[in-house]
Amino acid sequence: MNQTEIGMFIAKCRKEKELTQTQLAERLNITDRAVSKWETGKSLPDSSIMLELCGILGITVNELLSGEKVDMENAESYQKKADENLIELKKRNENNLTKNMVAAIILSASFLIGMAVCAICDIAVSGSLTWSLIPISSIIFAWVISFPVTVLGKKGIVGSLVSLSIFIFLYLYILSKLVNARAVFSVGSAMSVISIVYLWMIFAVFHRLRTRKLRALGIIFLLSVPFLLAANTILSRMIGEPVVDIWDILSVFILLIAAFTVFVCDYAKRMEAGR
Repeated sequence: MNQTEIGMFIAKCRKEKELTQTQLAERLNITDRAVSKWETGKSLPDSSIMLELCGILGITVNELLSGEKVDMENAESYQKKADENLIELKKRNENNLTKNMVAAIILSASFLIGMAVCAICDIAVSGSLTWSLIPISSIIFAWVISFPVTVLGKKGIVGSLVSLSIFIFLYLYILSKLVNARAVFSVGSAMSVISIVYLWMIFAVFHRLRTRKLRALGIIFLLSVPFLLAANTILSRMIGEPVVDIWDILSVFILLIAAFTVFVCDYAKRMEAGR
């Protein structure tokens, strides 16, 4: 399975269908940069969109993975080629999973070493586990959140968000007990709810606008304003902070300028692609 040959074959089929990289990307709901990477041999199409890609280009998955048209009249040869491609694709997926697992093991080992160092230093200084419980619980929390992304890559983002949404409150409760401050849990939980909702909205926006990342970024900048005000309002009621101060006004101004700039860049890019 030669990525360069497959990329050239995709480019050839796309041009035969009189499609630009941008048009093909829009039909697949991905970025034109991803299509460019395929055609330059830097990456292969994800297996989840291979059938749709082949349908658009008018080829079979076997031909896509072969990087050329395959003679379907010779059934034996065609089947042999298909089997070879499937085996190669399976090996590729297994290799990617193995690499991710190795990364996950290294990350886990690093976290474990960090916890051990904290515990040893704490026992050496105070004779028991005291302050070290705070970094240890934080490290465990970080590991739980990062593990899905480390193992599954982009496919693990949802898993990490779910883990964050569930375990953040348990972590805050444990932390409040360790530092003996109820406000850590009460204020932290309120802020966490706003932050989690905001993170899920970021995920939803970028997932929905995968082909318009600049537009998605602009929307995120705009959404930051009401979430900032909501966080300030809650903090004002809980700890007496002012709802808006000069720094909040400056932050809102910067976010609006950033959103406007990104939208302009997105419009310019769309105009350029339409020529």
